[in-house]
Amino acid sequence: MIKVLMVCTGNICRSPMAEFVLRDMVQRAGLAGQIQVDSAGISDEEVGNAVSRGTVDMMKQHKIPHDARRPARHITADDLSSFDYLLAMDHNHMRYMERRAVNGSGMMEMFLSDAAKKGTVTREDVPDPWYDGQYARTYDLVTKGCAAFLERLRAEHQI
Repeated sequence: MIKVLMVCTGNICRSPMAEFVLRDMVQRAGLAGQIQVDSAGISDEEVGNAVSRGTVDMMKQHKIPHDARRPARHITADDLSSFDYLLAMDHNHMRYMERRAVNGSGMMEMFLSDAAKKGTVTREDVPDPWYDGQYARTYDLVTKGCAAFLERLRAEHQI
């Protein structure tokens, strides 16, 4: 089982959006038994809170299965070692994970790195829609990031 963790600040906007989108892509590709997707935040400020309304609205608009009541959670030391891929939504999240990395930590990288290599995005960070309300822009970036990452996973793992 390939385990993927999406990481953002509070685990209520970007990372759950990426979790739901990638999980849907994995399901549609018939790979649900081979790829597990989850998400977490680097801050404990939102722990226990539900997914943001803007993220839920984007999921509904694009008919992406989601769990709007799923409580936000904080990334743990176990996450760093048990997930194969830890994908940071911005450089702050990456630095947080790198500071806590130990031997055996999963591969940590920027969420948009594969999409940037493909040329489908021109940025490295996914802006936080909590502050600017631009959930549609976030959805566009997340969708491109997930598609490029899944393509890479399929090639690397020959699935």
